[in-house]
This record gives sequence, structure tokens and C-alpha cells, in this order.
Amino acid sequence: MGFGVCADRRMKRMKRSKCRVAVPLAMALSAVAVAATAAATATAPAAASASASGTASASASAARRIVLTNIDDGRNLPVGVGDEVEVRLTGGRGGGLAWSWGEPVASDTTVLVPTAHNVLPDGSATAVFQAQGSGTAEITAVKRCVAPSGCPAVVPPWKATVSVPEAAGAGG
Repeated sequence: MGFGVCADRRMKRMKRSKCRVAVPLAMALSAVAVAATAAATATAPAAASASASGTASASASAARRIVLTNIDDGRNLPVGVGDEVEVRLTGGRGGGLAWSWGEPVASDTTVLVPTAHNVLPDGSATAVFQAQGSGTAEITAVKRCVAPSGCPAVVPPWKATVSVPEAAGAGG
């Protein structure tokens, strides 16, 4: 690859010193992007085949992020150590009532460690948990009616049960 771009007549406004830096820099960045893409492409099949053969190191490095929403109420979810569970609950209006969510919480923070949470003015709530230990934990959130009247007396909480199996080789 040459530096013919510097000699291009359309580039007259660019000083030669800028051209000497800009072109090699752009070429270096392109090379880094190509190398990163090649490395990711080469790693993905290896991880998939290692996971299929039962290699623990491949599954440990392939952490997932699972997103749960309003429709996942009552869901049972198996996850691995290192996986993240994100909860996105949407508040809103319906039937003449307005609904607001409280912050999602985990019943056992040794199993699911909270890493982020937010309650928004529109009644929505979010939280992110990372699976750090084996066991079972429930993620719950309370839905509140915020209308001046007509609210139901009982509103069941949103709940998802998350199970984290014991790591291979950690027998008890």
C-alpha cells in the first residue's frame, strides 16, 4: 500500500505533514480491526466445539446476558455462574389505573449479586444481577397502583426463579 493519497490533487488543502500521519494511522486502525475480527471468528468455532465436548473452561468464559420483562412473570430460569440477568419492567396505564414498579430485588445475594438498578418516573424499573454462586434465588418486584381510587386491594408481585447449578468439579 502506497501513500498515493497524499499526492492526490483533491487533498491539496491537507498539509503533507498531516497526510504523513493520517494515512498510516488509518491503515494501522484498519489492520487492527481486521485482526480483531479474524481473532473473534477463529475463537467462536473453537468455543462452540469445546462447549459441545463438555469443556468447562469454554462454558465459563461464555457468560450470557438474559433479559426478563413483564411477560416473564413466573418464569424459571437456569443460568451459569458469571451470567447476567437483566430485569426490565414497564410501568404504565390500563383500565383507568396507573401502575408503577418497585426496584427488582434478589432473595439471595450470594447467588445473584445486584450490579445495577433504576426506578424511572414513568413507573418502569430495571435491575441487573450477576450469578456468582450456586443455588436458587427469586427476583421479585412489587407493582403499585398509583391511581387516586379504584385500585385492587391485592396486587401479586412479579417473580422469576433463577437457578445456578454447582460448578463442575466443585462436588459436595
